[in-house]
Amino acid sequence: MTQSLTIARPDDWHLHLRDSAMLKAVLPETARHFDRAIIMPNLVPPVVTSAQAAAYRDRILSALPEGMAFEPLMTLYLTEDTDPEDVAAAHNSGLIKAVKLYPAGATTNSASGVGDFNKVRAVLEKMAEIGLPLCVHGEVTDQDIDIFDREAVFIDRVLDPIRRATPGLRVVMEHITTSNGVDYVKSQAADLGATITTHHLIINRNHLLVGGIKPHYYCLPVAKRESHRLALRAAATSGDARFFLGTDSAPHTDPNKESACGCAGCFTATNTMPLLAHVFEEDGALSTLENFVSRNGPAFYHLPVNAGSMTLTKQDAPASFPTKIETEDGPVTVFDPGFDVFWTVDT
Repeated sequence: MTQSLTIARPDDWHLHLRDSAMLKAVLPETARHFDRAIIMPNLVPPVVTSAQAAAYRDRILSALPEGMAFEPLMTLYLTEDTDPEDVAAAHNSGLIKAVKLYPAGATTNSASGVGDFNKVRAVLEKMAEIGLPLCVHGEVTDQDIDIFDREAVFIDRVLDPIRRATPGLRVVMEHITTSNGVDYVKSQAADLGATITTHHLIINRNHLLVGGIKPHYYCLPVAKRESHRLALRAAATSGDARFFLGTDSAPHTDPNKESACGCAGCFTATNTMPLLAHVFEEDGALSTLENFVSRNGPAFYHLPVNAGSMTLTKQDAPASFPTKIETEDGPVTVFDPGFDVFWTVDT
């Protein structure tokens, strides 16, 4: 029996599009299903000024295939040299919707991130003043901290002190992966939100490591224990306005993933919406899928819900998705959930 669900058109509140040939190849995979996305600024070199953000936005729009509509929501990469007035001007012009904080060395192309948080105090205070959200990659980088504990330690050592020292600062904890992250968001006021990825709702660290290393399941923050995955699913499916979709879809070519020092990131742009329909149906929560993908994010960012709609249909036979996206730089493997999916996107 055919089953269908119609929701407001979704947005992606955490997306990597890269640049040049990779941008041209992967952008249609997002624009097909998502009207808007928060664009990550960790290019090489990173997008640190309003002029660079404007130029990157123009490259994204130039790469958009004819007939597709998509709005890139730009961000600036926070460094210890970021100018508060440049940030304010970019925000006031409507160019940027957030500033991204990477602890130095935390993930792909994060070497220019923040090491001394006292050096960005003026920027954070200006952001609190003008209501501009701070998106945080929430992991410490201390070598003595186990990789599976770095999110929980970040909350205690970095995030909570920043928020206490900067009243009114609106913060998005991006790609939370632990019950610690879920619990912290729930314990705070509405000026704190969190994105959850598609892949962290599906895989735990066993999927990555048992039976051999699976490079296309390797991401940062790394997948955690099953108890954490279940906490993320409970948060995502709850309808709670503080949790919303940020896919963190991160394309890398297969040689860069399948190497002795493989890159971190799962590419989920192609099949995120059918996978989420599967997850939410499995948890008896299809009625809250629209909140998670279409409503909670716009509410946090003070933007309108998209006017259009999307219909997802459940069919009798398993859906088929491409296994790879071909780019001029090489193939990019599409995230494989490891189970049959019967949902497809109609419109």
